[in-house]
Amino acid sequence: MNDTFKLAAIQAASIPFDREASLKKACQLILEAGAMGVTIAAFGETWLPGYPFFCNAAPSATGWRAAAEYLANAILIPSAETDRLCAAAKQAGIDVAIGVAERDAQSSGTVYCTLLFISSDGRILGRHRKLRPTFHERSVWSDGDAVGLHTYQRPYGRMSGLNCWEHNMMLPGYALAAEGTEIHVAAWPGKELEVPPASPSPFTTRQLVLSRAFASQAACYVIAAAGLRTIDHTPDHYKELSVSEYTGESYIIDPRGEIIAGPAKGETILVAEGSREAILVAKAMCDIGGHYSRPDLLKLSVDRRPPSRVVDHHAAG
Repeated sequence: MNDTFKLAAIQAASIPFDREASLKKACQLILEAGAMGVTIAAFGETWLPGYPFFCNAAPSATGWRAAAEYLANAILIPSAETDRLCAAAKQAGIDVAIGVAERDAQSSGTVYCTLLFISSDGRILGRHRKLRPTFHERSVWSDGDAVGLHTYQRPYGRMSGLNCWEHNMMLPGYALAAEGTEIHVAAWPGKELEVPPASPSPFTTRQLVLSRAFASQAACYVIAAAGLRTIDHTPDHYKELSVSEYTGESYIIDPRGEIIAGPAKGETILVAEGSREAILVAKAMCDIGGHYSRPDLLKLSVDRRPPSRVVDHHAAG
């Protein structure tokens, strides 16, 4: 009842198209968060090696080259790269949720928008692939699956996560609420601004609105971790593809849906304290996966089996 913990949104620019440099920076940021006494730290959507901003530009030879380089810098799970992230989490003594571009281990030609969960003792807890990429993202990321649509029990509470507009889908969030999520990571690419500067994207406000709604509905803390990428962070040979910038604005939200930290500006580690009591009070008031549900009338069916594109009927057994 009296337990407390520290939540952190790591808002920083990755190094686009550079897996090694981004990985090195991520590990350093994890250690910095650990030195601040953080319990769980979250990065934005596909932070490693960066959000595929080029998908919003008109198709061109430069755009396809960017897509190929993005694929080349995607990571496997598990791999030497995830081993290094796990080692950093263990050294820092914190749980980590980080967005990564995950390469399909079988085809090697497909990328998923994946949220990777790592424990404070350096283990991969699981991964969640974005179920439905949004608009132009579908030219870069493949549809995900429900294999990792789970909560993870940690000493301080149950942890979960979704990517960006998955919070607009409602049903994935309900699946996590029904499993009793208590600390949720909402990974976003960041507040979007047009280039040259104009009005914010009409979808920008949803980053905060949907994160607050999820916190209130699921009665959980939400770490709305946003990415950061400006023209200055973009390689010169791809600047023509940068039709928008992402300026962060991470938040931490309590189980009532109230903002307790943020918006974060620039590169920073946004920290807020959470309490077990606040979660229990919110759950007692409204538990949509429990006493505030009507399973006799409404049910959700989830298929968590791994998808199989090729079935070998001649395999042994």
